[in-house]
Amino acid sequence: MTAWSVPGLDDSAAEKVRTQLQERLVALIDLQLTLKHIHWNVVGPNFIGVHEMLDPHVEAVREMTDATAERIATLGGEPVGTPGYVATTRDWDEYDLKRASVDSHLKKLDEVYNGLIADHREVMREFEELDLVTHDMMVEQTEQLEMFQWFVRAHLENAAGELKK
Repeated sequence: MTAWSVPGLDDSAAEKVRTQLQERLVALIDLQLTLKHIHWNVVGPNFIGVHEMLDPHVEAVREMTDATAERIATLGGEPVGTPGYVATTRDWDEYDLKRASVDSHLKKLDEVYNGLIADHREVMREFEELDLVTHDMMVEQTEQLEMFQWFVRAHLENAAGELKK
């Protein structure tokens, strides 16, 4: 770790932001791998639509991952994105579906987005007090993640707007 952060951000605030960003980095790395896993393993009616829908999600999440890691470094931290670190520091269950139907994968992906977006929103509120630059980055990421969840839910809802159980 470096002995500096950005001008105008005290060391204590910078450390809190770096710590929270590292947790978000782990979550985003996990998400991009999960999205690609679903892309490879989704089957059934509407397969191709979901298969093709997921690649832009993967690319966008990779960009979010890169921006998050670079923000950690900008704040004087050392972003860690190795597979072992990601696997041992995350605090959620492994995505357990393998080859499965469109509905099964999308229902499970909706749950993944629920947790990820809720966590992003929580740290976004903290960053509003600690660091507005990082806050803005989280706002942009959350907006995009919410849109991706809307795409997923559009496949799962009926005309009345109810999600399939």
